[in-house]
Amino acid sequence: MTKSFTLRAALMGSCMALAATSVSAKELRGWNIHVEDYPVSIAMEAFAAEVAERTGGELTAKTFHNGVLGSQPDAIEQLRLGVLDFGEFSLGPFGTSVPEANVVSLPFIFKSIPDMYKLMDGDVGEAISVGMRERGVEPLGWYDAGARSFYNSVRPINTPADVEGLKIRVMNNDLFVQMVASMDGNATPMAFAEVYQSIQTGVVDGAENNPPSYESTNHFEVAKYYSLTEHLIIPECLCMSKKTFDSLSEEEQKIVKEAGHASAVLQRELWQKREAASMETVKAGGTTVNTVADKAPFQAAMTPVYENFLAANPDLTELVDMIRNAE
Repeated sequence: MTKSFTLRAALMGSCMALAATSVSAKELRGWNIHVEDYPVSIAMEAFAAEVAERTGGELTAKTFHNGVLGSQPDAIEQLRLGVLDFGEFSLGPFGTSVPEANVVSLPFIFKSIPDMYKLMDGDVGEAISVGMRERGVEPLGWYDAGARSFYNSVRPINTPADVEGLKIRVMNNDLFVQMVASMDGNATPMAFAEVYQSIQTGVVDGAENNPPSYESTNHFEVAKYYSLTEHLIIPECLCMSKKTFDSLSEEEQKIVKEAGHASAVLQRELWQKREAASMETVKAGGTTVNTVADKAPFQAAMTPVYENFLAANPDLTELVDMIRNAE
């Protein structure tokens, strides 16, 4: 065999190896509604970095922030179809297609944020994961979205009677419509991006959300009353399309699962810091913040919401009880 032939064979072998690497390497596309310095966004970038490092670059993940890949409902559908590979979503919008996920959208179902962490990282999270997998979504980690409270441009809310007549924007989920209606308010589902102008022009009087969302969107500029009802503690999900997940090797699946959980731990730490900073910002901006000392009247007002939900979903009674009766 001549030296030139040997050299050509070696070069051909190297080219074939490089070609095989480029073919097998895969970049995952991810959706995120938040700005790049948000706790969710930072945690998603950490997820991507860990996946790339642990797979030696064979699997990479690129997150598209600021909702540039579409609205949340559209992105969820794209995820289920495998058009998007991963994303970070509130479980609220998932409730319309995943009954198990809707359980965490019941008002006051979690006693506290630490209670939510414990349950979502355990049997409750796994029960919800089963329902999500059946609908094409693989959960990787449960993110913190704090506690949601009401804000509006009219008055402080201290009792359910204070909600009467207020036009409140809610996420597109019938449970949230029922929640506001149970206090004789007028719920208006609309896209989150439309809320600022809608409050400013009087289309709605207010909305409900966590402190970082209230602050980062500047909603506190047009809705100066923030009442800490903390009526909803809805976890968020770093999720992967099940089509994408099933296409990965066992080792890659293990890596994305572990990276997802690690990113959730990081996000929770960042979230708590951001939440405290957001509260300082809105107070400095002139917001009237009131803590609801007695939540019992609000909880009592939610009785019809629970009755309607369990009547429509009797098979979820055990899951609801598991959360409500947790020690």
